[in-house]
Amino acid sequence: MTARTLFVALARVSSREQEREGFSLDIQVDALNEYAKRNGGEIIRLFRIAETASKKDERKTFKELLAFAKANAHRVSGVLFYKVDRAARNLFDYVELERLESECGIRFISVSQPTENTPAGRMQRRVLASMASFYTEQQSLDVREGLARRVQNGLFVSHAPYGYRNVRIDGRSIIEVDPENAPKIRRIFELYAYHNKTLDNLGDALVAEGIIYCDSLAKFTRSKLHTILHDRAYIGEVKHKGQWHPGTHPPLVDRTTWDRAQKISGQKLQRSHEMTYAGELIECGHCGGPITGECKRKPTKSGEREYVYYRCSNYNRPGHPRIRLKEAQVEAQVFALFDSLRVEDDEFRHAIREELRKDSNGGQNATVARVKQSQQELAAVRDQQKRLLNLRLMEEIEADTFAAKSQELRDREAELKMLIDFADRDRHEIIDLAVKAFELSQSLRERWVTADFSAKRKMLEIICLNWRLDDVTLVATTRKPFDLLIEGPPEKESRGDRT
Repeated sequence: MTARTLFVALARVSSREQEREGFSLDIQVDALNEYAKRNGGEIIRLFRIAETASKKDERKTFKELLAFAKANAHRVSGVLFYKVDRAARNLFDYVELERLESECGIRFISVSQPTENTPAGRMQRRVLASMASFYTEQQSLDVREGLARRVQNGLFVSHAPYGYRNVRIDGRSIIEVDPENAPKIRRIFELYAYHNKTLDNLGDALVAEGIIYCDSLAKFTRSKLHTILHDRAYIGEVKHKGQWHPGTHPPLVDRTTWDRAQKISGQKLQRSHEMTYAGELIECGHCGGPITGECKRKPTKSGEREYVYYRCSNYNRPGHPRIRLKEAQVEAQVFALFDSLRVEDDEFRHAIREELRKDSNGGQNATVARVKQSQQELAAVRDQQKRLLNLRLMEEIEADTFAAKSQELRDREAELKMLIDFADRDRHEIIDLAVKAFELSQSLRERWVTADFSAKRKMLEIICLNWRLDDVTLVATTRKPFDLLIEGPPEKESRGDRT
């Protein structure tokens, strides 16, 4: 009985090649088996590289092919491929196959591009292999250039981040705002930047509001929230090769909120509770340390009750007074301060308003100076951006260096524009705000009841410069002219009493 000829085979295809050339893995496998059968043999091992394989997986499969062929060289007659360009994508791999042929006697066989095992035949194969290598390298270059052009045009080169979605318009892939998930992104930044939420409790806060990640996973995980809060795509930028570039898609988060979120993240603040009087608002009268808050939960007959206490951050140090106040004790003293600010005398009210206007006008020059300085810095930054672009156009700096410096300048430009905007707004509204602050002082207790954490802190900042806890007494240094409100109106003197 004649021994059957044994072969090893490789079938390789990518989705793009399958679409362009019209052959799939199944078509290749059928052709390889037909060749083996026609030549009185069989394939003892078939290796496949599908369109979903990564470069790492492709390389791993190719190495397995070589190792198997060498280990079975005593019984394997040849390695089958559909075409030469299916065998190797580069000349280095092709050389390995020629070495397999010359050193182990295992023939290189292309079933749809047959060549003789002669110098002329091997030359023909090498030309085909060179053409395949050239095509692969050129295709890679074309893809990289295409991606770079997309980035230059402000378009994404990858899947849209959460809050956006990929769409195809006129044959072009772009992203647009996802009407379902975009509001979730805005709320995440809002809660983190302005409502004292942390990565640890933000997910629960979203679920409590009915905001879920997706149908299969309700809660945003901590890692997902961290990624979202640091993704510059939400301020209108696109990422390419580790660098961020200006994009054309609409931002989901305004720059002020973004900068605040980054600042909070950079400070690594750990806040587990919206404690109105914590967060370095009050200093300890004994050591000068900040007053911090702690939340205690105690079991009750109906379940569990939460208690908030305030104490110095150095509370546990030897020799430090062991003073700890309940939130209700602190709040009672704050309410007493609010009550002391109320003014019943109409004439005195008018005098306070005039004093506020006078003090506010006095601060205008400083504001104008700050605006002018910021405008000068902004002009300098924009000049730097122009010079940087010229350097890149003349190819005097690398693309990565340009992208990194460009991002730095964009951040500084946004910061200065925000400072100018705020200063201009303050310059035109400061007098009105001062008077409104006075009116606020006349109804603080009523407003406090319905105010959230940020509003309460704002009220305290408007009225007082600083707070100190002396033993169990809260001492406030009030801003001008609110100190006059505490003193009350001066006693009126009658002209008839004068001598």
